[in-house]
Amino acid sequence: MSNCPGQDKRKVTPQAVFCPACGCETEMFSDEIKASCPKCRKVFYREVLPACIDWCASAKECIGQQAYGEYIINKSLLLKDKLLFELKEHFGTDLKRINHARRVLDYAEEILRREGGDWQIVVPSAILHDVGIKPAEERYGSSAGHLQEKEGPEIARKILLKLGFKKNEIEEICQIVAHHHSPGKINTLNFKVLYDADWLVNLKDEVDIEDKIKVKGIIEKVFLTKTGKGIACQLYL
Repeated sequence: MSNCPGQDKRKVTPQAVFCPACGCETEMFSDEIKASCPKCRKVFYREVLPACIDWCASAKECIGQQAYGEYIINKSLLLKDKLLFELKEHFGTDLKRINHARRVLDYAEEILRREGGDWQIVVPSAILHDVGIKPAEERYGSSAGHLQEKEGPEIARKILLKLGFKKNEIEEICQIVAHHHSPGKINTLNFKVLYDADWLVNLKDEVDIEDKIKVKGIIEKVFLTKTGKGIACQLYL
């Protein structure tokens, strides 16, 4: 493939960047997206990348499949802190809900690494999947948590719009939030990753984990990914 004309016209210059892990200053050329910290050896990525990577149909060919994949993952991780901040603003002092979302996120990332899936969809879905609990309980009482799927998408949409997510990303994330307790209505890998991550956290509250026969049956029945099922077996059997 010939070089991108836009890339050819851009003067490549060295730039000072700072490691997000330790703050050490290092150098990155303007056409690079990844650097290795000379002090702590952490690999990190440029937060502001050429805008064309997001919309150009040839972006994968231009920077390479591996670099493009790393960029997508890094982009979602950069947004993770902003999403978690919004989650804390939403739930306030409700640490139970905040910590639950964090645990689901940890499992979702683990499943993503093994199964694949879109980090830009699954990470926000994991963080925001339960945002409907608060208004559902406020509106219908403490026993109305099951109505969160109705209340959650609107709140998630406002947060995602605020953070600049694309329309198609918002629609898919909101669909997952709206059905994360309703398997079968969505059959995408992204949904399956989130669904299994949520079950990995919730299983101990849904069944007597001392009853290994029953637990094994639940694991075989509810988990949708090989990785999710494997982690569940390690945790509960």
